[in-house]
Amino acid sequence: MTTAQNITQLIGNTSLVKLNHIVEENSADVWIKIEAGNPGGSVKDRIGLAMITAAEASGELKPCGTIIEPTSGNTGIALAMVAAARGYHCILTMPETMSVERRQLLALYGAEIVLTPGPEGMNGANKATKILAQTDNGFMPQQFENPANPEVHRLTTAQEIWSATNGKISGSRYFCESLF
Repeated sequence: MTTAQNITQLIGNTSLVKLNHIVEENSADVWIKIEAGNPGGSVKDRIGLAMITAAEASGELKPCGTIIEPTSGNTGIALAMVAAARGYHCILTMPETMSVERRQLLALYGAEIVLTPGPEGMNGANKATKILAQTDNGFMPQQFENPANPEVHRLTTAQEIWSATNGKISGSRYFCESLF
């Protein structure tokens, strides 16, 4: 059994499982990475931790700061979870059409949820920009523009796959070329 001082230490190092009977025998080995094994239940835990860690390192996110982000899904859960573990306030904007269960989970992590009109979709959830402008010591990760988002997969996910397969993987030309 693994023990951890806080929940962020349990992010990553997820299992690989071989899928048998999905391709013709001896034609390929197909593996899946079980990212649902992360504490927040998805691959987004990695990016939530990475974006917050990068912002702390750069000084964009200061102690007692507020993390503000528009979200409709698992990135919000990851940000709320990491914010709770690191002592930050978290404000998430999301369309009112998101499930009650998702809202309850976010609230359990201590996130403040600002609902926006459902018909506006994620455009309405961009109310986060207005909230950021009115919030002292606020930080918006901007998940779709944040370089820490894809970088964490190069640094962790890819490394884990490489290690678990003893370097015997295909379909990963970019990663393999960057090693040499």
